[in-house]
Amino acid sequence: MRKLVVENKVTLDGVFDEQAEWQMQFWEGPDKMERYSKDHITAFDALLLGRVTYQGLAAVWPSMTDDVGYADWINRIPKHVVSTTLNEDDLSWNAQLITENVVDEVIALKQQSGEDILLVGSGDLLQTLMEHSLIDEYRIWVHPVVHGSGTQLFTDESEPTGLKLVEMETTGSGVVVLTYQPAEENE
Repeated sequence: MRKLVVENKVTLDGVFDEQAEWQMQFWEGPDKMERYSKDHITAFDALLLGRVTYQGLAAVWPSMTDDVGYADWINRIPKHVVSTTLNEDDLSWNAQLITENVVDEVIALKQQSGEDILLVGSGDLLQTLMEHSLIDEYRIWVHPVVHGSGTQLFTDESEPTGLKLVEMETTGSGVVVLTYQPAEENE
């Protein structure tokens, strides 16, 4: 079964929106981008996105290029977009729409053959998937900045979820990449 991996960038105070205001100052040079890109290109063959995240990415990435293949990968990879307001005509970036039975559709996606599925952004969708224990791994990139206000990755409505740290990496710019998996109930 494919894993569903959440990867999001957050500030020290847990904000994950408005990333253009705070995230890029911590991006490291071409070597880090190349490693990051290759990890994605080989590990994931589908993206699961909420409407807002899909529309934001679709507005930028189709015209992007790079030397390491990340742009080719993100433009080529199938995207599964969860939305009750979009219709198929709104999807132009290699995407298909999930409008109902989100939990059942995600379970079906996980049961298909292939590489793992990546979820980025998509805060409301993340909450739904957490509620139904469908997340297999969380990769949280904690940036050394306090934003002060904004949308929190985990909200007051988030289901209590025990996690165990399985990997930690600190980048040269001070970003800490924390990888968690759901803890077993008796841990």
